[in-house]
Amino acid sequence: QVQLVESGGGLVQAGGSLRLSCALSGGLFNINTMGWNRQAPGKEREQVASISTDGSTTYADSVQGRFTISRDNGRNMVYLEMNNLKPDDTAVYYCHADWEFWGQGTQVTVSS
Repeated sequence: QVQLVESGGGLVQAGGSLRLSCALSGGLFNINTMGWNRQAPGKEREQVASISTDGSTTYADSVQGRFTISRDNGRNMVYLEMNNLKPDDTAVYYCHADWEFWGQGTQVTVSS
């Protein structure tokens, strides 16, 4: 069974940076796309970034140029480097595998 565990969230001032990590375990052979979604209070969950096995990436317009997703298949890890953070980035960030398996989430809070 695929399991995902996120880490790296926290409190940061606007303009700061954070790096989220997601560790994958179990049943990884058929996983294609890994990614991050987020959910802010009172809002629907939204896609932030994704990366496929061939390295192709997609980003939400709101994070384009500020966030970078990367993947280490050898270590079964996915990362989200977040720079120039804004208060609107405050949310719980969830790692997913093929939008089928999800982690428990890690809180990111950006203060103004």
